[in-house]
Amino acid sequence: MTGISVWTVSLVAVIAVVTIGLYGLLILRNLIKIVVALQVLAKGLILVMVTAGGLHGSLAVGSSLAVTVIVADTVVTVIALSLAIQVRRRCGTLDIRGISKLKG
Repeated sequence: MTGISVWTVSLVAVIAVVTIGLYGLLILRNLIKIVVALQVLAKGLILVMVTAGGLHGSLAVGSSLAVTVIVADTVVTVIALSLAIQVRRRCGTLDIRGISKLKG
């Protein structure tokens, strides 16, 4: 009896998480929700790095790269959320459609 390997489950999880993140980016219109969708997509890409490192026998390299991406991603998220707060204060909305009408 053959079981499902850990790498197969990991690859399926990677595909699912990245797909959910991309779907959120394409569908959502609220700035906060877009930042959350970007976070989901980034976590999927971190899973890609760890899975690729494990498949090639260098899990330590994939894991260290993942930690680096997590730190950089946290900084980007904080800046994006602070910008969303400023947009809400200035424009009164977080909806992209409402903000894009302000172009002039």
